[in-house]
Amino acid sequence: IFSEGFKLNPTITILRRGLSLLLALTCLLAVLPLLPIVMLLIKLTSRGPILYRQKRVGRRGNVFTCLKFRTMRVDAEAGSGPTWAGDDDPRITTVGRWLRRTRIDELPQLWNVMRGEMAFVGPRPERPEFVEWLNREIPYYHLRHVVRPGITGWAQIRFQYGASLGESKEKLEYDLYYIKRASLSFDLMIVLESIKIVLLRRGAR
Repeated sequence: IFSEGFKLNPTITILRRGLSLLLALTCLLAVLPLLPIVMLLIKLTSRGPILYRQKRVGRRGNVFTCLKFRTMRVDAEAGSGPTWAGDDDPRITTVGRWLRRTRIDELPQLWNVMRGEMAFVGPRPERPEFVEWLNREIPYYHLRHVVRPGITGWAQIRFQYGASLGESKEKLEYDLYYIKRASLSFDLMIVLESIKIVLLRRGAR
């Protein structure tokens, strides 16, 4: 944790931002015909809004509204409050399960990338309630917020979801590894690996 690597190069940061914008715009144009179909499926099969808006913690601890296609019932947290979702979570709708498995539910986050709230590659953004707790329990957890959170990332393709304190601690190791070695080539490798995972429907969550 104390070795070199957390000093982010401004030039590389700008280039990586440009890459994120290019990838987000390319993906938006590619999936544009698919979006009306997804929106219609969500609307016809479950009650509630098409998009799910949730507060997440971004770069430098700034809170932003993360967008996703809704995959759960509208009353999913009515009795429990903020909780992590599991693979076989009964709150997930039938269409939502398919959207999660194919990662299509993440597509609205491309707009977050365009707005500068997220990058295409980076640590997964967490909810403020979880971040507050994890900051207390895990040393150096705040360091994952020195970069923009990403739609995909090193931890996302190399580790599981992280639905417990122990898993979040181990996942942090992957996030810090990425931050210390962030580069255009590393980002491109993660993007290619993410595409392979989506096409094969396995691996990261």
